[in-house]
Amino acid sequence: MKRTLAGVLAASLALLAAGCSGSDDPDAGGSAPGGKVALTYWSWAPNMDKVVAEWNAAHPDIQVTVNKQDGGDPAVAKLLTAIKAGSGAPDVMQAEYQKIPTLVSAGAIADIAAETGSLKDKFPESAWNSVTLGSEAVYGVPQDSGPMMFFYRSDVFDELGVPVPTTWEQYADAARRIHGADKKKYLGTFSANDPGWFSGLAQQAGASWWGVQGDSWSVAINDAATQKVASYWGGLVQEGAIANTPMYTPDWNAALNDGTQVGWLGAVWGPGVLEGNAASTKGKWKVAPLPQWDAAKPANGNWGGSATSVTTQSRNKKAAAQFITWLNTDPAALKALAGTANVYPAANEATSVALTKPPAFFANQPDFYTVAADAAKVTNPFTYGPNVNVAYSAYNDAFGKAAESKQSANFTSALATMQSTTLDDLKNSGFKVAG
Repeated sequence: MKRTLAGVLAASLALLAAGCSGSDDPDAGGSAPGGKVALTYWSWAPNMDKVVAEWNAAHPDIQVTVNKQDGGDPAVAKLLTAIKAGSGAPDVMQAEYQKIPTLVSAGAIADIAAETGSLKDKFPESAWNSVTLGSEAVYGVPQDSGPMMFFYRSDVFDELGVPVPTTWEQYADAARRIHGADKKKYLGTFSANDPGWFSGLAQQAGASWWGVQGDSWSVAINDAATQKVASYWGGLVQEGAIANTPMYTPDWNAALNDGTQVGWLGAVWGPGVLEGNAASTKGKWKVAPLPQWDAAKPANGNWGGSATSVTTQSRNKKAAAQFITWLNTDPAALKALAGTANVYPAANEATSVALTKPPAFFANQPDFYTVAADAAKVTNPFTYGPNVNVAYSAYNDAFGKAAESKQSANFTSALATMQSTTLDDLKNSGFKVAG
């Protein structure tokens, strides 16, 4: 896609122009006494103030104040309210990759290509694509990523003599063998309330649910790649080889702990989830790459991740860009992000300078972060659209019904519902849609 992405956003930018010109509100950033620059940074990552303290100590003329925020939709809503009002927005915003198109279409985050465009080679292609939307514009610097990984109870696999699956066909066979040996045990579950999980699996298969060309958006949720993924999981649910329990519920948490859930298709941040829900199983888990559709062409998907963006209301764009460049590429900052803020830095260099020891819960697997880095390198690009919330809501509804029915055919038909709902919303919201 060429730089004509700007044409897609021209109308919304024009409407918001008055609100993006700056503010006297102290939360919007400005100059401190003595000509120093004062920046504000909204983030939900833990201990980010301690990370930023290292910047402030080394850069007395550019001081950054961290304001802790809720993540997800509340953070986006708060920023868009401030942008529309013309005051109250921060200089720098932690933005989930999936929310960047929404923020761009609302004129809330700035193009900082002139300040950060040279950073491209410092990040995996998929992470960089998430902040550029495939264009020459740059709407942030990748901060953390969520390459998907396969967590499994190695003691159960060893006891049953089941090989660790490297393909999805092998995964299905392993699921059948484990459940066949003990009807209480399941290798995995289908989660009808985790659209980010499912979109990551679709991404691995080669899907990209949105696209933008010139001034037109397209939607391809019901494409062949996603149909393959939906059919696969629908088949496993129908035959009962895997569980059909949503993740992050009391039942699912308990299953991790009591050994009835012996595998999880998660992401690099998974050790924290396992340690929080299944502390007594420490030392019994290992991690492997996601099973592959084509072992000769390794691919992966993301579940989660965010960038650090400069808002259009900032009066100190250059200083803000300098700060977020340091935050996401400097070796000392990467160490602090990983060790203090507990995030998985997106930068390619993170594995060698910041992630030299495995997470405590996986102390028995020294190559944990090597597996994660290899997964990040082969993650397929994926474009999000400006109405991710609509598509994700449609997923919860349509796949919730499909999972309840336990009929494989309903899994693929759920995609048609998601497709039409998402496409209709784009049109009704005033976006130009291809075809």
